[in-house]
Amino acid sequence: MIPSSVINQLRRLRGDERGAVSITMGILMIPLVGFLALGFEVSNWYMITRSMQNAADAATLAAAINNSANYDIEARAVAAQYGFVNGVNNVTIGVSNTATCPITGDTNCYSVTINGYTPLLLSQVVGFQGAGTISGSLQKQLGALAVAKAASPADICILALASSGTNPAIQTNGAPTANMNGCDSMSYTGADCNGHNLGLGISFTVGSTNSGCGAKKLSNQSKLNPPDPYLSQIQNNISNFATNPCNNNFPQETFQGNHASGGTARTGTIPLPSGNTYWCGDQRLTGDVTIDTPPTGGAVLVIVNGRLDLEQHTFQTDTTCKPPTVVPPCSSGLTIVFTGNNAAGYTYGPTDNAGPGGTLDITPPTSGPWSGMAIVQDPSLTNGVDISSAGNSPTLNITGLIYTPHATITLKGAINKSTNGAQCVVMVADNFQISGTGGILKTDIGHCSGPGGAGLAIPQATVGGVALVL
Repeated sequence: MIPSSVINQLRRLRGDERGAVSITMGILMIPLVGFLALGFEVSNWYMITRSMQNAADAATLAAAINNSANYDIEARAVAAQYGFVNGVNNVTIGVSNTATCPITGDTNCYSVTINGYTPLLLSQVVGFQGAGTISGSLQKQLGALAVAKAASPADICILALASSGTNPAIQTNGAPTANMNGCDSMSYTGADCNGHNLGLGISFTVGSTNSGCGAKKLSNQSKLNPPDPYLSQIQNNISNFATNPCNNNFPQETFQGNHASGGTARTGTIPLPSGNTYWCGDQRLTGDVTIDTPPTGGAVLVIVNGRLDLEQHTFQTDTTCKPPTVVPPCSSGLTIVFTGNNAAGYTYGPTDNAGPGGTLDITPPTSGPWSGMAIVQDPSLTNGVDISSAGNSPTLNITGLIYTPHATITLKGAINKSTNGAQCVVMVADNFQISGTGGILKTDIGHCSGPGGAGLAIPQATVGGVALVL
């Protein structure tokens, strides 16, 4: 029999609730500590991820601004400044310049991905295993992604330097049916196209006036850097010309109506050696002329104090394929340079004084100091440089650069590529006046500077700025 005193103690114990909270807390302590630890670790993961994202953003912008062959080196160097070094502490940094751009779907965006690991601490208490065991401990994988769009280049195939102050430096007269086939233009003053946007892609103007030209019009833009992208190279080439190669003898044409005489008559096939050949005074075609130059390197024809008057004939580079180039299309390379003492009375450029019918069909050298340059006026010339009926009188079939920095070019006909040259025409002048069917063949950067192209670097303007897009 249980003593009554024991029974009374058991009754009191059953009704005694002291210590119940301690027991409950003891039971709940394990999950409570686990959740507190998980909250602490999630906050820590967020801080690390935020640091990764900042590093990825900065690295991606750096890659897009770099926008060159070593963009990936630039990106990883910037990420390292934020403490994330590729291959160190299980960090991997991926850099690409072919990422898919959001919205547009283009594949020319820059991207940087940063992935790394951080050890699990108290979060293991609630059974979280992370990404598995790495270096002997459970790890959580963290990462960040950033995508940036680089400023896109626009190929400028018509550049109006406007050193004379002409404004607008690109202007249409009447309602031309000109079609520039989507190339881009830049005027260092304004542009005014009446009734037709000329088929231009983007019309850039440094001035505030940009009316009617191009599918897209951007005014108040900066000039190219340098403003004249070919000036330094051309000046350096011209500095190597012979001193007074003509002994101050420059025969000039005389005119009676459409009939010309005087100057130096040219006809037939004319071989030119590598390097510079000097023709003095006006050059007058009395028949078709084919210039035969070496198969590699081409030649430079320097016309001193004179014009090239086609007289309704054709002046062309040799179209015969010669070793080592034996697969068409191929042609001798020729640069025609007009230079002289800038005295009044001389004309520096191609003309057709007998009227429409003459054709200038030139393919430039694709290597060497005159690479890609077809027709060049000495930048020191300011007199007698205007070309009044380009594309019409004479017809211009030109591959490469037409450089007339102080000339007014009145474009009245279409300028096409040369018979055996690449699809590349770039024109630099003081100003352009375009009418009738004036236009140039579509210029493609791949056909200018790419393999098998004209060997000419196209001037480029920047459209938009670098920006994060993801």
